[in-house]
Amino acid sequence: MEERKAVSVQNLGVKFHLSEQKVDNLKEYMIRILKRQMRYKEFWALKEVSFEVKRGERVAILGLNGAGKSTLLKVIAGVLKATEGKVERSGVLVPLLELGAGFDPQYTGAENIYLYGAMLGYQKSFLKERYEEIVRFSELGDFIHVPLKNYSSGMRARLGFSIATLVEPDILILDEVLSVGDVKFRKKSENRIKQMFDKGTTVLFVSHNLAQVRSLCTRAIWLENGHLTEDGPVDEVTEHFEKNQ
Repeated sequence: MEERKAVSVQNLGVKFHLSEQKVDNLKEYMIRILKRQMRYKEFWALKEVSFEVKRGERVAILGLNGAGKSTLLKVIAGVLKATEGKVERSGVLVPLLELGAGFDPQYTGAENIYLYGAMLGYQKSFLKERYEEIVRFSELGDFIHVPLKNYSSGMRARLGFSIATLVEPDILILDEVLSVGDVKFRKKSENRIKQMFDKGTTVLFVSHNLAQVRSLCTRAIWLENGHLTEDGPVDEVTEHFEKNQ
């Protein structure tokens, strides 16, 4: 892969096997598996998707629910394995896909900083050094010492975002994470992401907020039923996308 390319996706396909039968519990499911009574149908979440992203580009991934956007980001991030085709990445990649997915609700916010941070690959010494910064950015105050089971979804997302954006990656993957929290926090989150942009971070961004897409991105890719429908300048592709909804 050439040095200028941050991400290369070639003939990517992701296939899932969906059950054709309704199974009410695990016991029934295992019995059907053992008796080979389960029937599945193939579903291609992505099929023959190809594109390249240059270093420093900010690319939006557009599409309706079920179009394959999140699946594409998860394959690029290495969370899912492709059925066919290949993905190549160059540089340090940070995926912001499901903020706080590794949190333990029984632990306090402070304890979850170290737990979630470790899952993201941060060293304990690094997290300890940046602890005050995380708490300050999350705006949780004394709630940082409260178990997460008592947090609202917005509070959890704010803590997750504050931890996940500690580093400055070469490639940043964003899946609807700029919609977390109240208006003030969303603006602050957007400003932190823009600071990464200014330093040349390559971005792949999924959002249903087209105004935000136009503000943050220079290029857009439109997925429909797992296929790449259009790839071009962000204003042009978002206009076509809006007209077809």
